[in-house]
Amino acid sequence: MAKIIGKEIPSLPWQDKPEGYRYPVWRYSLNPIVTRNNLYFSNSIFNSAVVPFRDGFAGVFRADMRTRDQVIVTGFSSDAINWTLNEKQIFKGYDPRICEIDGVYYLTWVKLTDKGTVIGVAKTKDFVDWEELEPASYPVARNGVLFPRKINGEYVMMIRPCDRGHTPYGDIFLMHSKDMVYWGKYRFVMSPVNNWEMTKVGAGPTPIETDEGWLVFYHGVITSCNGFTYSMGAALLDKDEPWKVLHRADSYLLAPHEYYECVGDVPNVVFPCAAMADSKTGRIAVYYGAADTSVALAFTTVDDTVNYIKEHDLIK
Repeated sequence: MAKIIGKEIPSLPWQDKPEGYRYPVWRYSLNPIVTRNNLYFSNSIFNSAVVPFRDGFAGVFRADMRTRDQVIVTGFSSDAINWTLNEKQIFKGYDPRICEIDGVYYLTWVKLTDKGTVIGVAKTKDFVDWEELEPASYPVARNGVLFPRKINGEYVMMIRPCDRGHTPYGDIFLMHSKDMVYWGKYRFVMSPVNNWEMTKVGAGPTPIETDEGWLVFYHGVITSCNGFTYSMGAALLDKDEPWKVLHRADSYLLAPHEYYECVGDVPNVVFPCAAMADSKTGRIAVYYGAADTSVALAFTTVDDTVNYIKEHDLIK
């Protein structure tokens, strides 16, 4: 039995696994939970992240507007399913993640510059006032994802180095910082190694600490005659040296199968950006972008996922 190390979330959204369903991750039956109708003047809302906040939940949402500008807005919910989004844009850019460390909420996102994409970093305590910090990676990277606590006295972030194009470079690295300003000590984590992720991989939600290592959900991409297909995979990383992959599933845990995942602005996309975990029950709620159009929700447990990883392990 694997154990989540962290806080209890008694109000974590949940739906039991359908009877007879054999896979480790299952979808919320009322997906998608956030659509363009949640925000005036938006073309699509997707690839967004949420965290427990006060008596409910808060989130940062990618909204592509009718101008097709890419912006980030905040949102709040009492149940983490029904969301009220703010029209005020806090930053320009896309694919935000949010991570709470010692009572401070750190936002990381893909910030657009005339030299390429960088990892923007900002912090808040109330989701109203934000302080932007130095970019964490310059000049080109995507998928900046923080670990939820310092490791050996340092902040740690996963990134995917890239160039100005959409695809080149497909590996996950991590880097360290003592002050969330200067970043270095880069370490290689993983490359695409299997058919379903043969084009590239990138970090997804904030890693979940367990007694067996850091549970990491990530996206993997395959290129077919119809273009890219994004799916969700999972791995376990060493707790003290998280660049070391202990176990890694040889197959996806969730892939575009439903209409809202297969049809949209960018078809065939499951792109996980958040995972909330309840240490008491072992339940995990995963939030993912669907077809670059909406936000959807899926469920698993730490045992379901860890057992699946080990039963289908690439690491021999």
